[in-house]
Amino acid sequence: MQREEAESIAVSALSFVAAEPELLSRFLALSGIEAADIRRAAAEPGFLAGVMQFILAHEPTLLRFSEASGIAPAAVGAALAALPHGAASYDIQP
Repeated sequence: MQREEAESIAVSALSFVAAEPELLSRFLALSGIEAADIRRAAAEPGFLAGVMQFILAHEPTLLRFSEASGIAPAAVGAALAALPHGAASYDIQP
């Protein structure tokens, strides 16, 4: 999977989390990010990978996201691996 596609999936996942108050609350609590700081945090290299890890860490959330977005669960995992800080083998070169 190309990085651009992975970023698109991660942005969709962030939108999904942001639209669900219970998920957003849990994400903020686990990440330590304040709601007002999400936009700033989103610019950090590992933020999108963190969103994907959050989605993947809870199967019911992953399945809800997959159903809502039409993105297969396996594609969510592949997207994580293609993002900066998403996998140990990620190559940061442009």
